[in-house]
Amino acid sequence: MEQADVIILGGGLVGSALAVALDAHKLKAIVVDIADPQVILAAGFDGRASAIASAPYRMLSAIGVIDRLAGKGCPIAGIRVSDGLEPGALDFAPSADDGALGHMFENRLLRGALYEAAVAAPNIDLRMSTRAVSVTRDDQGVTAVLDSGATITAPLLIAAEGRNSPTRDAAGIRTARWQYDHAAIVTSLHHEHSHENIAFEIFYPQGPFAILPLNDDAEGHRSAIVWSVSRAEAPGMLKLSERGFLAEAEKKMGGFLGQLGPLGARSSYPLGFHHAAQIVSNRLALVGDAAHGIHPIAGQGVNVGFRDVATLVEVLVEGKRLGLDLGDPALLARYQRWRSLDTLMVSVATDGLQRLFGIPGKTANAARRLGLSAVQRLPMVKNRFMAEARGESGEVPKLLQGMMV
Repeated sequence: MEQADVIILGGGLVGSALAVALDAHKLKAIVVDIADPQVILAAGFDGRASAIASAPYRMLSAIGVIDRLAGKGCPIAGIRVSDGLEPGALDFAPSADDGALGHMFENRLLRGALYEAAVAAPNIDLRMSTRAVSVTRDDQGVTAVLDSGATITAPLLIAAEGRNSPTRDAAGIRTARWQYDHAAIVTSLHHEHSHENIAFEIFYPQGPFAILPLNDDAEGHRSAIVWSVSRAEAPGMLKLSERGFLAEAEKKMGGFLGQLGPLGARSSYPLGFHHAAQIVSNRLALVGDAAHGIHPIAGQGVNVGFRDVATLVEVLVEGKRLGLDLGDPALLARYQRWRSLDTLMVSVATDGLQRLFGIPGKTANAARRLGLSAVQRLPMVKNRFMAEARGESGEVPKLLQGMMV
């Protein structure tokens, strides 16, 4: 029987980051994931890209992950939000002393860096291509039997399995959820003019169209695209010829990046919302999409998960120093309190934005443009929005400040 400080079920972006952050503080984690590394690290596995906000970026830097991504991220120097291609856009730009609002990374590069860091970490026991066939949580601790025949134990179980977390469901944690009548088309494309490190979020009644800056490559300037379309349209969008797809994208973009193409691989996934009523149970904590799943309208999905990581690490490290059982209800209650308001506010805000900008009609369009123009003229309000987007609002865990606990 093998023992650790925590058992983490799920070794995706959030689960891996949690294990690496715990290792940096000398806590041992056994990570169990059903995925085959050769599959998930293959170049064509995941064509998505993530905007890592400045606070999570500081955390990844503090735990040594950014060192493995040197030169691979594209700084985000500003964000431009507009209602269609109409006048009245809202521009977010950091001051000269604040640095970039975030960095764009292709998911495959993020995943590879986190995997390498986990493999190299002395306090991480990584069990890939492995499934937990039974898990018991009781007063004595957590015991899991793996399909390899091994039995592992720890004081605490952490579910990082994603939005369909079987561990969350088995614990009887209620989850509010609904599906949007939208799917996200994800791809990358080259374009004639430089994006100048600006991210664009263009809202249409049919759904938002996001243009996210990527590093140039041998073929020129490049951006990632997240395009929300009705779920019924998604299969047809994937089947369009490259020329046809680029022509449709051109209509959404209005030509400001010049000639488009070539186009990267396209993929699609359904959009939905879910929010767990609680993120802890007996010797159990939820992180990332196991706890909450939001619309990608503001690019906050993985960032909220990394904020979970920073908070839980601080709670556990301080508990360990005090000699507490890491499954102590008081520690888990602190994690619950610390994260509950932030995750609820982000979830409600992204859902509200999706619904607000989805209202058709000239009156709604005029009201939205008026609202964007009003915020543009109010620096204090803009700074509040930027602080939230950066992950710097409220009580900020030490890792998100770039400090070890």
